[in-house]
Amino acid sequence: MRAAGLEPARISTHVPETCPSANFGMLAHVDSIALLICEVNTIFAQTIDFLWFFYNNIKGITYGGREKMSFIEDIKNRVRKDIKKVILPEAEDIRILEAADKIGKEEFAKVILIGREEEIRKLAAENNLDISKAEIIEPETTDEYESYVNAFYELRKDKGMTKEKAEELIKEPIYFGMMMLKAGKADGLVSGAAHTTADTLRPALQIIKTAPDTKIVSTFSIMVLPDSEYGADGVFLFADCGLNENPDSGQLADIAVSSAKTLKNLLNIDPFIAMLSYSTYGSAKSEMVAKVLRATEIAKQMMPSGSFVDGPLQVDSAVNETVGARKAPGSSVAGRANVFIFPDLNSGNIAYKLVERLAKAEAYGPMCQGTAKPVNDLSRGCSSEDIVGVVALTALQAQN
Repeated sequence: MRAAGLEPARISTHVPETCPSANFGMLAHVDSIALLICEVNTIFAQTIDFLWFFYNNIKGITYGGREKMSFIEDIKNRVRKDIKKVILPEAEDIRILEAADKIGKEEFAKVILIGREEEIRKLAAENNLDISKAEIIEPETTDEYESYVNAFYELRKDKGMTKEKAEELIKEPIYFGMMMLKAGKADGLVSGAAHTTADTLRPALQIIKTAPDTKIVSTFSIMVLPDSEYGADGVFLFADCGLNENPDSGQLADIAVSSAKTLKNLLNIDPFIAMLSYSTYGSAKSEMVAKVLRATEIAKQMMPSGSFVDGPLQVDSAVNETVGARKAPGSSVAGRANVFIFPDLNSGNIAYKLVERLAKAEAYGPMCQGTAKPVNDLSRGCSSEDIVGVVALTALQAQN
């Protein structure tokens, strides 16, 4: 971030009153090119702010005074008390087999691999991987294949599903895995190393569906920042980072409520939720800011006891007490935020990947919240260690 002998560029993130995005009444008098430049400068400056705050808090290999990997080790220790079965339907990907090897050695979950058994065993042998503790299932050879085909056909026939199409889909490991999960043969499923988010979540929504008290399925990422004074000892929840492209105010509020429940139920951390924007408390006037303001008002009415939400807040207001006190005096969240709700998928997805790659954070997710049973999506750029971590968190979700 800083070259030898050079000071970092100082970029002001203040949106001037003359900025078109800050005053819609001036739009008729401002050239469209000037509007575009001002919008881009505002977004760019906010991105620099975001990274700079996180980068400045990476000082060592610890978070909250503990060893770096202790966060996920704590999760593994918790799930060992009640072992869960987790399906990995992309079993012909070497990273999945590496993860199965590690999970087998650490014994915090039981892994079910779905795919062509001969190919799976061959790939494992070629790479000296021990997958002996994992169960391997080849869909077409199982006794359950026909019953899953019939059940899926009945589930989807009103949507145009045919018996022939159901037979083909249930041969696919991810569809077979979802049917296993629905039938109670496993406790959770993790996919996405070799599939898009849509390919993972489409069968989940078709088969598993949403939890009874949930209006919208969304995704979140657990971010663990080494030696950070911000968040909950460096732990943050970011949402939505992988699914809802441009949620409206009501959907954004639902995502905030789901995220509050996730942080409390999964990690037993009291949520302080920042509804993020490029403007704090509406210092700029635009529809983007108004959407976050409406979402905040709705979320406050829906929020479970013990959770705090405020917005619109800029990132610096959300995490830094001094800045928060100046920009958002009296806020219950400013300077204390450990949950970031992003206004759209662009900002959420970009932010979690920037923090992971440039701030060297541990990133777990995007994971799903709001499905009837735990189904989680991996990034296609994930490592085997990432998969191990998401499996541990999936097992923990299954306990709750």
